[in-house]
Amino acid sequence: MIKHFDAFLVNKVNLSDGRIAQLDSRVTAVGNYLSSGDDVIAENYLELIPQGSYAHRTIINPVQTNDEFDADVLLSMDEVDGWEAKDYVQELYTVFRASSTYRDMVSRHDRCVKVDYANEFHIDVVPYLERHNEHFITNRVTDIYELTNPEGFNEWLDEQNKITGGRLIKIIRLLKFVRDYKNTFTVRSVILNILVGERINDVLVMNDADYYKDVPTALKNILKDLNDYLQANPTLPLISDPSCPTASFNHRIDQNQYSNFRDKISFYCGKVVAAYDETDLELSKTKWREVFGPLFGTYDTAAVTTSKNAHIGRAGINNTEQTLESRWNIPTVLNSTYTVRIGAVVEKKDGFRHFDLRKHGNVVGRGRTIKFEIARINVPAPYSVYWKVRNTGDEAINANCIRGQVVQDSGSRTLREPTAFRGQHYVDCYIVKDGICVAMDRQIVTIK
Repeated sequence: MIKHFDAFLVNKVNLSDGRIAQLDSRVTAVGNYLSSGDDVIAENYLELIPQGSYAHRTIINPVQTNDEFDADVLLSMDEVDGWEAKDYVQELYTVFRASSTYRDMVSRHDRCVKVDYANEFHIDVVPYLERHNEHFITNRVTDIYELTNPEGFNEWLDEQNKITGGRLIKIIRLLKFVRDYKNTFTVRSVILNILVGERINDVLVMNDADYYKDVPTALKNILKDLNDYLQANPTLPLISDPSCPTASFNHRIDQNQYSNFRDKISFYCGKVVAAYDETDLELSKTKWREVFGPLFGTYDTAAVTTSKNAHIGRAGINNTEQTLESRWNIPTVLNSTYTVRIGAVVEKKDGFRHFDLRKHGNVVGRGRTIKFEIARINVPAPYSVYWKVRNTGDEAINANCIRGQVVQDSGSRTLREPTAFRGQHYVDCYIVKDGICVAMDRQIVTIK
């Protein structure tokens, strides 16, 4: 059933590579326009930071005919002397309106300017400031600076995703698909992310290493944990921002919506458990279709090409990927009590600040340098460190540079890498103790 989930995600749920590339190019164009003008916005422009589903990689294909997807970006900028909170969105709108390209595409909202690409998607551009060592967005209507920590939210969700072996974002996409396909409950994506993400716990993995072992298993267990939480809370609980505990999202959901969401999650949880427990393959597919619709299980699983194996069979492309065992004869037996976490900082460059990669949704542009290091580890010394850098995507494949070699650390416990090829890449760190790999971490790097 794992391959059927992979095929369903690729063919039906995930935003296609073409649409992602189109969205990325639109965001880049917006950033180029805002940073190059002769106005106060350009003078104080710092960068655009991916936010929300765009940063978390949880955007899904539009499900219904009139559905569209959107991307949130933070316009990180210096505070402007003499401006009040209400001025930032207004002045940003004025700058967009001065452009023949954007004039008829933009609209003002409380906290953002929306750039609407008709029948495609829209981009919400949100002014984002640092004041008194804290971060704020601005409200045009109330004239208030609103305390926020979206970069911290990106980092929190990334950590929860790592605990599940990268499967949490796939589960969130699947639940968003059910929401949009069934239309039986309404819940904003940020609330869904919090309610689902807060159910993730590394203690569960310590007790059962297979708790999130694959997509169907992770879906079943996460949905059961979510249902248990919801049933224990019939009244709308406080939905705090995990990265900013003094802020909550309760204003974005009411008791009636919550009660309905609670009922529907209980219903779909029962369906998912029944489908998962069904031992007959065809009957299991039938039961999964009660959740995901008639196309589940119909896609050709052999035709699914993942980014990891897209280079295989391509003429003139060398398969240089290695494993610890194939290169160093080191077996992997992960110990659930041991953890290691990679830190990744994009180094400063002329005209660009340094930043923590995870706080920016693991997204970076080309022409930068990333410093990877061991940020956290609880494996008792002595141990050895090994690194692996793996490129994916057409640019790396066409350059015959997928890499993937496993190399021993020089003793610095750091690694510096340039960002050369667009695509989603990753860096692995392996911790070897007594001749066995007992812990590892993977840092995703999306180069736009």
